[in-house]
Amino acid sequence: MILGMTQHLYYHDSFLYNFDAEVQEISESTKPGIVLDRTAFYPTSGGQIHDKGVITSGDEQLTVAEVVDAEEGRIIHYLEAPPKRIRPGSQIRGQIDATRRRDHMQQHTGQHVLSAAFIRLYNMPTVSFHMGDDYCSIDLDTLTLSKEQIESAERQANEIILENRSVAIRFVTREEAGNLGLRKIPPADRDQLRLIEIQDFDLSACGGTHVNQTGQIGCILVRKTEKTRQGWRVEFVAGQRGVATARRDFSTLSETAGLFSAHIYDLPQQVRRSLDEIRSLRKQREQSLEDLAEAQAAAILAETREENGRRLVVRILSGREMDFLKLLAQKLTRLGTHVVALLATTSPQPALVFAQSTGQSTDLGALMKEISSRFGGRGGGSKDMAQGGLPSADGIESALKNASTSLHL
Repeated sequence: MILGMTQHLYYHDSFLYNFDAEVQEISESTKPGIVLDRTAFYPTSGGQIHDKGVITSGDEQLTVAEVVDAEEGRIIHYLEAPPKRIRPGSQIRGQIDATRRRDHMQQHTGQHVLSAAFIRLYNMPTVSFHMGDDYCSIDLDTLTLSKEQIESAERQANEIILENRSVAIRFVTREEAGNLGLRKIPPADRDQLRLIEIQDFDLSACGGTHVNQTGQIGCILVRKTEKTRQGWRVEFVAGQRGVATARRDFSTLSETAGLFSAHIYDLPQQVRRSLDEIRSLRKQREQSLEDLAEAQAAAILAETREENGRRLVVRILSGREMDFLKLLAQKLTRLGTHVVALLATTSPQPALVFAQSTGQSTDLGALMKEISSRFGGRGGGSKDMAQGGLPSADGIESALKNASTSLHL
């Protein structure tokens, strides 16, 4: 039975953490939930995530895991466990998770200040807002966004915080709102609008929870920006979340700097130097493998006699990766004529490589597919070069013998 709309206590006082209410209904459609006649629990809406906390009646205490604004104005408090004695008509005491609520107030009011800064400085309107557990983001309607613009908006937002301007709530009709210069007029789905006014800086319609003074936001830290299909996304954190994020960043940078025996401000230079060294070493390694493969191919061919118009090379090279097998196969088939190479490695991954000089009649791609499948693996390739993998090194030697036998048939 639906008894009517839930009274939204958070609309009038975001710092209300404890309240009394009466249970209107118990919802058990998909998961246990309670509908109250009045609540201070904020439901997920308008980009802001829901409150958490507990509901108590007598000696029964229920944990509120999620809060949803359902149809016909009902707010459902979904619970971690179904109520045992609480029934419609029961009197309850609600207690909001104050730490989570204060964090949400700092993030949401911080968003108002940051969005207003982008409007005032660069006429970049915010088209959407998202609040997550780790970060928040606004999507700006702009084709370009520079580093200087980001820093200027962040700086102005923090100046407004430092000035500790008042944050007031008022209710007006939609008609009245049209003449007040709102930053954004919401869709026409209600006659009365709840306005959040930051003194002489921003006025916008919003149903979320907010601080009373901008100084309670603490700080705003822009973390990341990225281009989206319709504009630019700006990720930020505010308040205690910003402090925790900055602390985590500093700890990470300090630990990384310690690995380089450098100061954190020297890390970019140290990383660039290390990347250059890695690229140089990678080139040297590639050249060394190239030289090794060529020398090894020449040595193998020197000791391999031609039989029946073909020089057949069968080798197992333990500890060599697939890339080296392919490189060696290429050298063997290019340095000599009428060469067929059946190569394998047992580690780090059991693998096979078959290759032959151009002009040979055997289809090595088909042979690889047949042999690897016979030993529980997969493989294939072209007529002159094929590769495959086996599930176990135990089958490598037998696989090469079977392939060699097939070539002699």
